Amino acid sequence: MAALIPAIGTCVSRMTGGEKRFAQRLESKLENDWLCWYDVPLGPHNVHPDFVVFNPRRGLLVLEVKDWKLDTIRDIDRQSATLLTNTGLKRQANPLEQARQYAHAVVDCLKRDAQLTINSGREQGALLFPWGYGIVLANITRKQFDSTNLGEVLEPHRVICQDEMTDSVDAEAFQERLWSMLPFARSVPLALPQIDRIRWHLFPEIRIATPGQGGLFAEQEQEIPDIVRVMDLQQEQLARSLGEGHRVIHGVAGSGKTLILGYRAEHLAQVCVRPILVLCYNQTLAKRLARSMASRGLAEKVVVMTFHQWCRAQLLAYDVGLPANNEDKNAFFAEMVERIIRAVDANLIPPGQYDAVLIDEGHDFQPEWLKLVTQMVNPHTNSLLVLYDDAQSIYGKGRHSKFSFKSLGIQAQGRTTILKINYRNTQEVLELASGIASELLKPSASDEDGVPIVAPISAGRHGPKPLLIKLPSIQDEADYIAQHLKEAHKTGTPWSDMAVIYRDYPRIGKTVLATLRKAGIPVTYQDDITFAEKEDTVKFLTMHSCKGLEFPLVAIPGAGRAEVDEGRKDEEARLLYVAMTRATRELVVVGEGI
Repeated sequence: MAALIPAIGTCVSRMTGGEKRFAQRLESKLENDWLCWYDVPLGPHNVHPDFVVFNPRRGLLVLEVKDWKLDTIRDIDRQSATLLTNTGLKRQANPLEQARQYAHAVVDCLKRDAQLTINSGREQGALLFPWGYGIVLANITRKQFDSTNLGEVLEPHRVICQDEMTDSVDAEAFQERLWSMLPFARSVPLALPQIDRIRWHLFPEIRIATPGQGGLFAEQEQEIPDIVRVMDLQQEQLARSLGEGHRVIHGVAGSGKTLILGYRAEHLAQVCVRPILVLCYNQTLAKRLARSMASRGLAEKVVVMTFHQWCRAQLLAYDVGLPANNEDKNAFFAEMVERIIRAVDANLIPPGQYDAVLIDEGHDFQPEWLKLVTQMVNPHTNSLLVLYDDAQSIYGKGRHSKFSFKSLGIQAQGRTTILKINYRNTQEVLELASGIASELLKPSASDEDGVPIVAPISAGRHGPKPLLIKLPSIQDEADYIAQHLKEAHKTGTPWSDMAVIYRDYPRIGKTVLATLRKAGIPVTYQDDITFAEKEDTVKFLTMHSCKGLEFPLVAIPGAGRAEVDEGRKDEEARLLYVAMTRATRELVVVGEGI
C-alpha cells in the first residue's frame, strides 16, 4: 500500500470526486515503496500540481486530475480548453501542458544538485532517475477518448481514463499506465540519502537545520549542502495530516515533536487571521522557538511565550493586576495563575483570543493550565495542538496524576498520535539514557484520552560510545570537561555545537563555569542565550532548562554526587535522562558515583 501525504482522511473535503478516487487507487494499487503527495506546494516557486508520485526504482511523475465530461468539452488545443459550465463557457489551461510545466519546474530545481545528476558522458547534467508527467480524466473512458480527436492534443500514453482507475482494475495494469509516462526504467534504485535530497529540494518546509544553528528549519540556502536533513516520512505525514480540531501527539524524546510544532505554526500562519500562540514551560526553549519563528518571518503572526510569561501579559493587558511580589517565586506564580483562571471565569479576560494554540512539552503543564489555555482557542477555528511525553515530565510531584484530556476541554479522542522512534540520539546514547531511566520508561497503556508512557525505539543511527568518567572532585570534573571541549573544538566541532548541562549551580555549576571561562572557552549562561547564528559559544544549562534542545556534544558534570532521598530517585533519574538525550552525537558524563 502506497503512502499518501497528507492522509486521505484529512484532505478529502477539498478533493474533487475524481481526485478522491484516484488517491484511493494510488493507495491500494501501488506497493509500499511508492510515495504520493496530494496538493502539496513544490520547490522554491510553490507550484501546486494535483499529485506527485515517486518510486526509488521507477522515478517521479507529476499528474493533474480533471473531472471533465466529454460533452462539456467545447474546444481544446495544446495550450487551453473551453468548457461548458453551469455559469457558461470558461477557458482553462490544457491540463497536460500544466502538468508539463510543473514537471519541468521540478526538474530544473533538482538538476541544480550534483548528487542527483549524471556527472559525465553525453547525458551529463541529466537527472539520475526518469521523470514524466500526465493527466487523469476521471469521467471519460478510454473508448470515449479514442472516439474523439482528444489524442491530438493529449498524448494518449500520458492519459489515465475513468475505466483504467476503477477499484476492479488489476494493480499491474494500473501501474503500467503510470510507467508508460516515464521515458526509461531504472535498474538500480535510488539510495535513501538521494531520496532525502529529492524531498529536501521539493519540499523546503520539511528541511531541518543542522544541530547548533539554533533554528528548527534550514533557511533557503543559496548553496546546496553536502548532507541534508529532512523530516522522516512519518513526521511529514503527521505534520501535513493534522487537519482541523484538537490534536495530541505523545512522543518520546527526540521523535521530532517540536519540529512538527514548527511546521504546524508556519502552516497556520498562512491561513489564520488572528495571532497564533505557542506556549512552553521553560524560558530557554521559548527563546529557541521564538528565534525559529522569527527566522521564518513569522514573528508578527506567531506569539511564543512561556506559560507564566503569558499569564503575566494577560493580567496586565486586561488590568486585572499582578499579585504582590514576594521572595517566594513559586507562590507568586501560583497566585498569578489563580488570578487569571478567576478572571477568565468572570469574563474579565476574554476566551478565544487566538486562532490556534500550540503547546510544546505539555507534560510540564498542570492539568488546570491546559484547561485554561484550551479556552483561548477561537471556537471558529478550534485549532489546538498539544505535544506530550510523560517520561520527560520533570517539574515537581503531583503533576502526573491520572486525568483525561476530555475533562480539560481537549477533544483528543480520535485525534491522538504516538511517536515512538527517537531520531535525535545515536543508539549508544539512547541505550545509556534509557538504562538510567528504565523504570520510568516501562510502557504503560491508557485509553485514547489518557496519558501513556511511551518507551523510545532507536532509529538505528550509530556514533561514539558515551564516555563515563569517574573523578574525585568537582574541580577535577571541570578540568576534564574544559580539556575535552577544547580538543573537540581543535578537531572541528564549533563551540555552538556543545553544551554543558548540570544539576544545580552552587554545588556543581559555579565551579564548572568558572573553570571553562578561565580556560578561555566562550560560554553563554542559560539566561543570556539568544540562539543567534553569530552566537558561537558553549551553552551552559541546567537540566531543567535544556528541555526541547539538542547539541552534537553534551557534557554532564556532577553525576552521582547528589545525596538523593528515596522519594526523589525517580525525579533525579528523569532529569538525567532528559539531559543525556540532548546529545545528538557525543555524550560525556563525569562524576563520582557513575
